[in-house]
Amino acid sequence: MTGAFSSINWMLAPVLVPLAAATATFLLMGLRGRTRRMAQNAIGLAAAVGIAVSALALWAMVSGGGPVRYELGGWEAPLGINLYADGLSVFMLLTTAVVGAAGSVYTLGYFSGREGEDVRRREYFQDETGSFWPLWMFLWASMNGMFLAADAFNLYVTLEILGLSAAALIALGGTRMAFSAGMRYLMVSLLGSLAHLLGVALLYGSFGALDLATLGESASPIPPVWAALALISLGMALKTGLFPLHFWMPSAYTGAPSAASAMLAGLVGKASFYLLLRVWFDVFEGSVPPGAGQIFGVLGAVAIVWGAVMAMKQTRLKTLLAYSSVSQMGYLFLVFALVAGASPERGFEAWAGGIYLVLSHACAKAAMFMAAGVVIYSVGHDEIPRLHGIAQKLPLAVASFAVAGMTMMGLPTSGGFTAKWLLFSASLGTGQWWFGVVILLGGVLAAVYLLRFLNPALIQVRTAKVYRDAPRSMTVAAFGLSLFSLFLGLASAPMLDLLAVGGPFGGGS
Repeated sequence: MTGAFSSINWMLAPVLVPLAAATATFLLMGLRGRTRRMAQNAIGLAAAVGIAVSALALWAMVSGGGPVRYELGGWEAPLGINLYADGLSVFMLLTTAVVGAAGSVYTLGYFSGREGEDVRRREYFQDETGSFWPLWMFLWASMNGMFLAADAFNLYVTLEILGLSAAALIALGGTRMAFSAGMRYLMVSLLGSLAHLLGVALLYGSFGALDLATLGESASPIPPVWAALALISLGMALKTGLFPLHFWMPSAYTGAPSAASAMLAGLVGKASFYLLLRVWFDVFEGSVPPGAGQIFGVLGAVAIVWGAVMAMKQTRLKTLLAYSSVSQMGYLFLVFALVAGASPERGFEAWAGGIYLVLSHACAKAAMFMAAGVVIYSVGHDEIPRLHGIAQKLPLAVASFAVAGMTMMGLPTSGGFTAKWLLFSASLGTGQWWFGVVILLGGVLAAVYLLRFLNPALIQVRTAKVYRDAPRSMTVAAFGLSLFSLFLGLASAPMLDLLAVGGPFGGGS
C-alpha cells in the first residue's frame, strides 16, 4: 500500500488539515467581534470533520491492509522523513478526533461571551483576540504529527510545538495564576523535550540513524542505549505528569480556561505517554534493563493512591479533577511493569488495557472538565461548598459529570471498566497481584472523591444561584462525550482488534 495515492492523502490529512485551519484562523485575528468569531468557528468545525474523516479512513486502511508507511518526497530512511501508521497510531488519531471534535463544539459556546463571573471577581475573560482557535489547531496538528512520525527527531519537533501551544492555551486564562501556570508548564515542557533530544543524540551517535524501525533493529543492551532510555523516559514522565513529577499539573489544569483544560487533561499528557510507548516497545524492546519497568509500575501505583487522596481534600471542582488526573495517569504506567517478562497473551492484555484507558480517560476527563466549565460559566465559580443543589439548575452538566465518573471509577459497560479489567487480568496472570489490588482500590477512591461534588450537587436542598444559562453547545458536547466514554465498554472489540495491527504484539511491520 506504500505510495498509493489514497494512502498519501489520508496520511497527510490529519496533519495538514489542522495546520491549514491554524493558519486561516490566525489570519482572521485581525477582524473583530462576531464576524471573526463566526468565521473561526466555521473553520474549526470544518477542520474537526476533516480530521475525523481522515482518521476513519486510515482505520479502514490499516485494519484491511496492515501498517502503512509513506516517504515524503520519495526519500527513504535514513535520509528522508517518513510517516508511519499502524494500529496504535490510528487508535491515537481516533482519540484526538473524538475528543477534539467534542472540544471544538464546546468552544462554540464557551467563547461566545464573557465567561463565568460572580459578584466579587471576574473568573475568566472573553477571548477578544481570537487566539484560542489557532493555538488549539496547532496543538491538534502537533499531536497528529507525533502519532504519525516514524523518526525520533520529528517526534522531538512535534513535541516542542505541542508544548508551546499548550503553554499558551494555559495562559489564556488571563489571571496571574494562569500566567504562572503557563510559564511553569513551559519550563517543564522544555526540560522534558531537552531530555528527549539528548537521548536521541545518544542514539544517533551510537547507530547513525533516527528512523524508529532502523533504531529498533540496531539497538542493543549497551550503556549508551540505557542512558538514552533513561533520559527519554525521564523527560516523558515529566511531561505526562507521573508522580512525583506532577507538580505542574494541578495549577495548569485549574488556571486554564475550561475549554483548554478539557483538551489538556484529555489529550496532551497522552501524547507524551504515546511517545514513551513507542520508544520502549519499538526501539528499546530487548534492551530494557531488568526491573526498569517495575520502577514505572511502582510510581504508577503510588500515583493512583496519592492522587486520589489529594483529590478528596480539594474544595474547588477543577482542582479536584486535576488531582484525579494525577491518579488516573498512574494506571497507564502499570503497563511497563505488567508487560515486562509476560507471555505474549498477557503482555497484549496489559498493553491494550493501558492504551484503551487512554481513550476512555481522555473522553471522560474532557467531559468532566467541560461540565465544570458549564458550572463556572453559569454560576461564576467552582467552589464545591457553594454548589449545593446545582443539579436542579444544571441537570445536564451534573449528569455529564456523573456519567463520565462511571468511566473514571471503572464501572461495567464503560470504557474504563474494559481497560481496567484488562490491566487487572494481566496483573493476576503475571503473578503481580499487588497491582491488581491497587487497581481495585483506585476505583473505590475515585468514587469517594467524585462524590465530594455529586453528593451536595444532587442531594442538598439549598440551590446555588445561577446567573445565566450556558450555551447549549457546551452542555451537549459534555454530555455527548460522557455518553461516548460509557459506550466504549460495549464497543471495545473492533478497537482492540485495531491495536493488534502492527506494534509489539501484532503482525505487520
